[in-house]
Order: sequence, then structure tokens, then C-alpha cells
Amino acid sequence: MSTTDLVDGLVDIENGVASRKIFVDEDIYRKELKDIFGRAWMMVGHESQVPNPDDFVSSRMGEESVILTRDRSGELHVLLNTCRHRGMKVCRFDKGNTRLFTCPYHAWSYSTDGALVNKPGGLVGVPGFKTHYHSALDKDEWGLIHVAQMTNYKGTIWATWDIDAPPLEEYLGGFKLWLDSALDSRSGDGSGSTVLVGVQKWRTKCNWKFAPTNFIGDASHGVSHKSVNLANISPGGKGRRDERPSGHYAFGWPDLGHGGLGFTPRPEEEWTQGTVFARHPEVSQYFQGVYEERKKNLAGQTHYQGKGTVFPNTSFHEDQPRTIIVHHPNGPNETEFWRYYLVDASAPDFVKDTLRHYFMTYSGPAGMTEQDDLENWLYATDASSGTIAREFPYNYQQGLGYSEPFDGYPGAVWCGYRETEQNQLIWLKRWSEFMQQWSWPELMHKETHPNFIPFPLKGDSDE
Repeated sequence: MSTTDLVDGLVDIENGVASRKIFVDEDIYRKELKDIFGRAWMMVGHESQVPNPDDFVSSRMGEESVILTRDRSGELHVLLNTCRHRGMKVCRFDKGNTRLFTCPYHAWSYSTDGALVNKPGGLVGVPGFKTHYHSALDKDEWGLIHVAQMTNYKGTIWATWDIDAPPLEEYLGGFKLWLDSALDSRSGDGSGSTVLVGVQKWRTKCNWKFAPTNFIGDASHGVSHKSVNLANISPGGKGRRDERPSGHYAFGWPDLGHGGLGFTPRPEEEWTQGTVFARHPEVSQYFQGVYEERKKNLAGQTHYQGKGTVFPNTSFHEDQPRTIIVHHPNGPNETEFWRYYLVDASAPDFVKDTLRHYFMTYSGPAGMTEQDDLENWLYATDASSGTIAREFPYNYQQGLGYSEPFDGYPGAVWCGYRETEQNQLIWLKRWSEFMQQWSWPELMHKETHPNFIPFPLKGDSDE
């Protein structure tokens, strides 16, 4: 069986079903590591994590360990965390500051730009360079492996192993306008956001695909959070989390695999925040001032509010909590989640501290909503792993055939309401195309591929 045959027929977009095998099968998972995580753009960190020369943080791209560094000249790099000599990790710390990454196996040493260089004091980066290698080793060739492409997008650092991948902004398409809502400063002054404290990490026995297909726009799982909604833990002390104002919809890009839940774009002058932090008057007063500044700075422009998933494994919320979560695969039955909590870079410490406490009541392994989701994904993975269970597909037919073009946003679709599974199908469609090993020209211009299947839209069946 060819690797392409392995996934043929597992996702049926026209009928809104997908095989459970894609969530539990080991062979399919190994193929994902090469065909998805080896090609797609992935978020690896935030520039605020490495503010100074020679700062570094450890990160991941799929199962690959990588290091995000800022070298001595201030340039950012994403490096594969493995010595070129015998493969040992050269960095075994989560973060820090160093002039050199020295392998503990044979002491090959690398600078924070990945080069195999001289150590302080005149010693070479390769022990025995003159005596054992006869000064013949090409150190320029044997530096740490760099990613094929890296981009700093509004402070977030993205990378891909594929030199042929399109630029990140083209990869994001129109969805970047909603991602911006999480990354831009609330006041509209251009100062951007920063990571609050650090990255929260935990592991759960579930397949990695449950999370992105949940965050891309599953509005129907609100029943899972009923206890949280009844507890009414909003910092404003009122207002149910599951009661959304009108104009809140699901939208997505079938040709890109991204989507989310959000509000149709509206003039900045209509931005309303209210007393969200009524229980914290000082914080509430701060945010009221921020939003007044926003209206002045962005008057006449349009604002976007929403949350969703950037294919394949990066999801975000633009507000309450304002966070990015990356879903790292650890085999077909385990996922390691990384939550980055965001706050305006210019926010005072008392605001950051209030947000830190509030965000963790919602998100992360101790957060009330995250616990609900993790339990669902864990048991769904477990219950789908059996020999009999995996033969019966999942149903994604909610709203099937009711999607329409989202006016003003080329390639986007929506159906005028929140409760639909169009976005899960959009993600699965993209997954299937990557797994069939389509080329980048075919992935970005799908109509050129002989197996191209248009996303089902309202009225198509009548033609």
C-alpha cells in the first residue's frame, strides 16, 4: 500500500463524515509528521521570550525539538536541537542566556546563531580539530540545522521545514485579520503584545487533532461547559459565558484550512467593551481608558474580533482569555499543549497580575473550561481506538450544504450562524490534501489538482 492509499477515502467532505482511524492509527500518525508537520507553517514562540542577545527558549515543531534564539547581533533564529556529530540535544533547558550550546557527549559547541565556532579563550568548537580532524573539518557545513523559513509576525515567530512553502501571510490569507485581533495592542498604538509570565505546558492522552478541530469553531459543545457558565466566573460578575451578542458567526477558508468563530467586521467607532473587569475597579478603569484611546487611534477603520485555528495546530482566542495554544503531537494517543497568555506590552504590572490570575481560571489544566475539553478529547480518543469502534465514522453533517461565500473575503465561507460543523470539515479537507502529498502550487490553487473537490455550498445540489 502506498502512503497516499493509506488515507484515501478516510475524509468524505461531500457527505460530512470522517473515519475514526485518522485519530487513532499509528501509521497515519507517522505520515502526518512528514506530510503535515514537515511542510506547514507552525508557531514556535514569541519575540518577547528572547528579548536580549544570546537569549534562548526551547520549543517544538511536531515532534522535533527546536531552539528559538536571539544571537549576539540581535537576529532571531530557529534551530534544530540536535548536535551534528552524534545527535545529542545541545540544549536541555527551557530558557536562558548563553554564548554557546555545548553538546555534553563530545563537546561540539555552537553559537546562538547555530554556527560551529571558536570558544572563548581560543579553543575551537570541535575538540581535536587540529590533531584529530587535521584541521580539515568544514565547520561552516556542520553548524546546527536552521528551519527552511522563519517569519516574525507581529511578535509571534513562525517556521516551516519546507523551502517551497508560500510566505506566511499568503498562507494565513484573510484569516490573519482575526489573528491580528489577538496580537495587536488594544489601544491601537502599534506597541503590540507580549507573553505573560511564561508558557503553560501539559500533556493529555488524546489525539492532537481533537483540539484544533474544536477551537476552529465548535460552538455546539457548550453543554460541556454548562457548570462553568452557571458558576458565572466572569471578572465582571455578570453575564453568561455562553450568551453571545448577535452578529457572532462561524467562518473559514476551505482552500487554506483556517477558520473560527467571530464577529462580522464593524467600524472601530462601534467597539464596545463595557465594564468587563467590574470586580477589579482599577483594572476596569485602565481598560476603559485603553478603549477610548483605541477609538481615537483607529477611527474610520474596521475591527475584527474572533478566535479560531490556523492550520494545522495553532489556535487562539482574542479575548477572555487572550491566548494562543499550540497542540504538539506526542504519538497518536497523546498531545502536549502549550498555552501562551498575551497582554499588551505596555500594560502596567497590576493589570498583568489580574489577567494572570483570571486567565488561569479559564484555561490550562487547572482552568475550568480546559478541564471539560480535555476530558472530552481523552475519552473520545480512548473510545475510538477499539477494533470495532474505529470502523464507524464521525459525523460532521451539522450545517452541511448551507455555507455561502463570505462577501469581501476571497475564498472564505460562512453560513450566518455559529452552530455549524463547516469549519471542522474545512480543517479535515486541508488535512486530507496535505496527506495526499499535493504540491504547494496545488495546495494554494487547488482547482489544478485532478482530485480537487469544491467545498459544498448552499444551492450546489440544486444545479
